[in-house]
Amino acid sequence: MLARLLVRWLITSIAVAAAVLLVPGITAGQDALAAVIVTAAVLGLVNAIVRPILQFLSCGLIVATLGFFLLVINASTLMIASSIAQNWFGVGFVVAGFWPAFWGSILISIVSFLLSIFITEPKRAESDY
Repeated sequence: MLARLLVRWLITSIAVAAAVLLVPGITAGQDALAAVIVTAAVLGLVNAIVRPILQFLSCGLIVATLGFFLLVINASTLMIASSIAQNWFGVGFVVAGFWPAFWGSILISIVSFLLSIFITEPKRAESDY
């Protein structure tokens, strides 16, 4: 179970690093490696805790926009993760506004998806079920 978590964290860290490199308006401070690693962990927690709440509260908008509002929710979770990483952990991961968060969240999703195809997660043991 720990190995699976570490693989997911690695994939998310690489995806966040890609967003830092490719999306104008997303930057990691002087210690970019620490900023990316911490932000990836925070993003995982925000996606696990806050994102379902946002989806529940906005399910009407999600249905009305045929799911496109999920892109706004993804951008919001990236902005929340950036804020938590900066304020609680003191890392220099900065998202400069909605549009960088929007494009960054799309890029993070695509890179994570592609990497999860090529990087196989360890199999679950019988005791994990």
